[in-house]
Amino acid sequence: MQIYLNEFLLLSSALFLALLSPGPDFAITVKQTVNYGKKHAIFTSLGIGLGIGVHIVYTLFGIGLLISQSPILFNTIKIIGALYLIYLGYQNIVSKGMFLNPHHKNKTISLKKSFTMGFFCNVLNPKATIFFISIFTAIVSIDTPIYIQALYGLFCMLANFLWYSLLAIILEKRKNLELFNKNQLLFEKLIGIILVILGIYIIF
Repeated sequence: MQIYLNEFLLLSSALFLALLSPGPDFAITVKQTVNYGKKHAIFTSLGIGLGIGVHIVYTLFGIGLLISQSPILFNTIKIIGALYLIYLGYQNIVSKGMFLNPHHKNKTISLKKSFTMGFFCNVLNPKATIFFISIFTAIVSIDTPIYIQALYGLFCMLANFLWYSLLAIILEKRKNLELFNKNQLLFEKLIGIILVILGIYIIF
């Protein structure tokens, strides 16, 4: 069980750092929060969480097929995955940030549309595809049972939903938006450094 705990801690650390880094899912959650309020943003977060499930399913089945067909190719992708984490870290370090502009809420849209916006934003995001293939190949052992890997996947889905829901609740307040704008560059650079260190750790 210790090896699974170590895998989970590494995987959850990589995921947490990625969640803290502004991307398409972050942007659409903030947009929904600012334009329509936290309720709509939470439904968008639910869509994002379920979208993660799509990436998890094809990642797990794809990795299993890859392992059976070409262990050498699998190990190559594992290294590429670690390098991708380093690349994400570099992107954070050189990022110029994303300024959030609070304004009055627009005319409302349906909760269903808010959900589908989050779902398709995540499913159609190629960075999410690369990220999950990267962390599962770089971190999860080929000997880890599929049901354990599935639990990792469920955790990723739940973590995304809870994180973006929490983000919606926090950023609905104007003072929190202003605080984010003031400190985000320093925060992003710190996250970037940690991602680079994590990628190097996985390689060696």
